[in-house]
Amino acid sequence: MNEKIISFLKKADGYFSGEQISKALRISRTAVWKHIKQLKQEGYNIEAVSRRGYRLISAPDKLLPSEIKNGLQAKIFGQKIVYFDTVGSTMDEASVLGFQNEMEGTLVCAESQTKGRGRLGRTWISSKGKGIYFSLILRPVIPVAEAAKLTLLFAISVCQAIRKSTGINAMIKWPNDIMVGKKKISGILTELNAEMDRINFVIVGLGVNVNETKSVLLKSATSIYQEIGKKFSRAVLLKEILEKSEENYLLFQKKGFSPIASQWRSLSDTLGRRVKVDETKKTTEGEAVDIDTDGGLLIRKDDGVVIKKISGDVIHLR
Repeated sequence: MNEKIISFLKKADGYFSGEQISKALRISRTAVWKHIKQLKQEGYNIEAVSRRGYRLISAPDKLLPSEIKNGLQAKIFGQKIVYFDTVGSTMDEASVLGFQNEMEGTLVCAESQTKGRGRLGRTWISSKGKGIYFSLILRPVIPVAEAAKLTLLFAISVCQAIRKSTGINAMIKWPNDIMVGKKKISGILTELNAEMDRINFVIVGLGVNVNETKSVLLKSATSIYQEIGKKFSRAVLLKEILEKSEENYLLFQKKGFSPIASQWRSLSDTLGRRVKVDETKKTTEGEAVDIDTDGGLLIRKDDGVVIKKISGDVIHLR
């Protein structure tokens, strides 16, 4: 209900009376007043004037369900939102919901994480109210072996969303780092729960540096604020990510991996470079020449042999 009231107030040219809201939503004026009170507690600046009604002055810079759902064009992703001010990890919370058969597209987001994590056991620094931290529950009807393709799909989606929303020339470092120049702006983590012959659910977690200043960023990282020189709406970017992700997800299910792979190649900052892939017990160097039908990275070694890597830490050498 809060989402509907905020939608009314954002569309209103001036004041919107309690009676108008009451009739439109078929709730009492007392209920309207209670919802307005809740919204104020969440940080919305709403002016109330006797005999005129309510007027939205400003919205908080928070990833509230009411902010995310307002104007969201996605039909699956983000239709249910579980919001935390602070949480250990959105991945952990989404995994619990996955086991509880929560519907596909459920979004778990937070203002901050105390145990945010990335690939290879790394920590994802989650400055409160600065970045985007969320996990999404998927239930794709695809073979278990194809689950890794979802990582590349979401890398494309985040890259496209950043480019469209901010104009920043974001690129992808295989398989899932979103880069601006030589600095990382976003990362993706995919975790799978499956049986031998079927996927139960997939959790896709994303972290995006949005309004972090240089003082809180690692030297190897950047943020939208650092790139464009001003604060950017996290809710606007999150909605764009959800819309692009859903669009590509449905495309993948309808037409397979080929159009996803084509988009990935066009946004890749890895292909054509000499790279080093660090794995647990060995290192491989060569030229990154392509991705294969499974999303694995194809590397041509100095002896001309092309090998495939499905995991590892990629370092761009030149």
